[in-house]
Amino acid sequence: MTSSRQFDELGQIYEESSGMAFRQRLEFPTVLGHLGDLASLDVLDFGCGSGVYTRLLARSGARRVVGLDASAGMIDHCRRREEDEGLGVEYVAGALPDHLRGAFDVVLGVYVLPHATTYEELVGMCRDVAAALRPGGRFLTLPIHPELHPDPEHYYARYGFRLEVGERRDAAPVGFSFTVGEHSAAFTARYWTAASLESALAEAGFGAPRWEAHRLADDPGAGPDDDFWTPYLAHPHAAILDARKEREPAAGA
Repeated sequence: MTSSRQFDELGQIYEESSGMAFRQRLEFPTVLGHLGDLASLDVLDFGCGSGVYTRLLARSGARRVVGLDASAGMIDHCRRREEDEGLGVEYVAGALPDHLRGAFDVVLGVYVLPHATTYEELVGMCRDVAAALRPGGRFLTLPIHPELHPDPEHYYARYGFRLEVGERRDAAPVGFSFTVGEHSAAFTARYWTAASLESALAEAGFGAPRWEAHRLADDPGAGPDDDFWTPYLAHPHAAILDARKEREPAAGA
C-alpha cells in the first residue's frame, strides 16, 4: 500500500484544494447528492485525509461522523481543525479499532481504493470497510474510472489536475498532481479495472455496486458554466460506486 508518509505534510494543501472549481461545482455535489439524507445515520469517512469530507458530513446532519486515516499527519491536521470548529467529529489514526467495527450505516471512501498496490490489498480495504458497516450498510467510493480518457495527462488539465497513466492493467501506477495557488502536490495512485473493483467488493461481502453518474451543482456561481464541464462528464476521471453490505466475509478470508 502507498506509504502514508507521502501525505503527512499535505494537510494544508489538501485543505486549499477544497476551493477548486472542480470540487465545488462537481465533486462535492456529486458525493453529497448520492449520499442523500444523512439524518440519524452514523458515517465513517474512510481515508479522510485533511477532513474536508468529514466536516461536510457533519454539517450535512449525520448523527455521528468519524474520520479514519493511515496518515498521522493528516489526522493531526484534522484534530486541530476540530478544536477550532467544534463539529463533534471524531478522528482516528491507523487501522479500524475494534470498538468501531459494525458501528456505521454509511462509509464514504473518496479516492481511497486507488492506494491499494495489490489485489490482495484492494480486497483488504473493502473488507475493512465491510467490518465497519452494519448489515445492509452502504459504501460509496470513488476509484479511478476504468474508462477515463485515453489522454488523461492533458484532458483533465483544464480542471486543475493531471494524471499520468501508462498501461491500463490492474495495479498500474497513476501519477496524480495538482496545483493550488503557489502550492503543488503529487502522489502515486493505482489503476483498477471494473472487473477487479467489483470482484474485490464481492469478496468483502458487498452486492454488485451501482455505477453512478456525476452531478453539477445547481448554482452556476460555484464555477464555470455548464459547457465547461461537458468534456469531464463524458469522460470522468473518477468512478462512483455505491455498494451494499450483504454478508460478512467468509471466516479466515
